[in-house]
Amino acid sequence: MKPSRLAVVLVASVAALSCGRGDTVQRPYDNNDLQLVTSYTAKDFCSCVFVMEMSEDYCKRWTAASPAVATVRVDYQERTVQTAAALLWGEKARFVNAREGCLLE
Repeated sequence: MKPSRLAVVLVASVAALSCGRGDTVQRPYDNNDLQLVTSYTAKDFCSCVFVMEMSEDYCKRWTAASPAVATVRVDYQERTVQTAAALLWGEKARFVNAREGCLLE
């Protein structure tokens, strides 16, 4: 093996091994899956109904998650979408305007 090629292999090996230092510190993950699915569903459903101006039936298919754990309620007067999952998790998204779209509250 040529010395230059050996140097490249050596540098690549050291770089690869240094990436996985084996940190034992666990980083906290504050959100759980049900909170995430309710947040994404609220925002995406709101965007679908109020920004894209699609029907609720279309938006149900467009935002479908598997498994379907979130229930959705659209308030056309307030221009909001509320989602809930397992009675403990929920989220609300509000249509702000055409430029900003929907934001989580």
